[in-house]
Amino acid sequence: MAKEMIAMLLAGGQGSRLYALTQNLAKPAVPFGGKYRIIDFPLSNCVNSGIDTVGILTQYQPLVLNEYIGNGQPWDLDRLHGGVHVLPPYQQASGSDWYKGTANAIYQNISFIDRYDPEYVIILSGDQICKQDYSDFLKFHKEKGAEFSVAVMEVPWEEASRFGLMVTDDNDKITEFQEKPKEPKSNLASMGIYIFNWDILRKYLEEDEADPNSENDFGNNIIPNLLRDGRDMYAYRFSGYWKDVGTIPSLWEANMEVLDPEHSGIDLFDEEWKIYSRNSGMTGHKIGETGVVENSMITDGCRINGHVKHSILFAGVKVEPGAEVEDAVVMGGTTIKAGAVVKHCIVAENVTIGENAVVGAMPDGESSGVATVGSGVEIGNGAKVGPNAMVSNNVKDGEEQW
Repeated sequence: MAKEMIAMLLAGGQGSRLYALTQNLAKPAVPFGGKYRIIDFPLSNCVNSGIDTVGILTQYQPLVLNEYIGNGQPWDLDRLHGGVHVLPPYQQASGSDWYKGTANAIYQNISFIDRYDPEYVIILSGDQICKQDYSDFLKFHKEKGAEFSVAVMEVPWEEASRFGLMVTDDNDKITEFQEKPKEPKSNLASMGIYIFNWDILRKYLEEDEADPNSENDFGNNIIPNLLRDGRDMYAYRFSGYWKDVGTIPSLWEANMEVLDPEHSGIDLFDEEWKIYSRNSGMTGHKIGETGVVENSMITDGCRINGHVKHSILFAGVKVEPGAEVEDAVVMGGTTIKAGAVVKHCIVAENVTIGENAVVGAMPDGESSGVATVGSGVEIGNGAKVGPNAMVSNNVKDGEEQW
């Protein structure tokens, strides 16, 4: 039974710009917004858009991700025909052959796509926070008679040179593609979400693989080749919430935007468009007699006996009496001991911050850095971690790291 459209989700990114957070974790498995991981967003979008077949292409530190996806049941993707499939690089006779680029990753899985004989393939990124109805995008693709469509967002002109840009005519047909140009001709930034007719995609993947000089990349190779051949290519304008969370500041910012859904446009409590996740099954959170919480998201299993302000606390975080937490993203299982001060920072999972320790600082004229503490790290009693520090090893009692 053929599927109209299947999704291929690129989740192999090393996430090197997330440093301490991705040393033992694939970027799409990084926790987000209290109860979620980044990959919950594209998976939930697929389910909510009626796509029931998803291939997830992994390679870097895939264990947590594979375990998290499991059989896909939390996203209603445990199907007999279709469902969710984790697709690591194939083991060749000579050993493992890593995916060389985004296009090569899809090329290596042509036989998987062929099993479902789809008319269309949507290619998604595993490191974006985005709520998008892909069925609207497909409708646009069909109405235009497109062979390739890309989702784009208008970005401020002064920021346009940071993106891959689509130059279009009045009918949204793409006439030119600029990769991070010094002088942008357009402010329509590619979101890295593509719909292809499968026969076209397959043809270009095979040609690209045969080219020894290719980087095997969609942005650098496939899209320019489609343009060169005058294919019917269209830009689909998306106006909802989208954020590439590939850097520490953008991940911190996206978490903070969860606290202000009216202005930011990301509402995790939207009953019409649920974001599904493999939740922890913990008890509810508890705010003790000495606990004070202001404008924050506190998740299951948290125990708050200190002061928490404008922060996101993931499941099972403990804040002891006298501790202060402000403008912080604190991931699951972390303990912040009595008298510690934790501000303007990201703290990964299962960290212990000792009594009277200081992590990060609120921005002032001199510094606005987001301090980052990697998973499982112990920060000693009275230790200090400066606002620009990136900590992935234990810090002893009274020691300072800047």
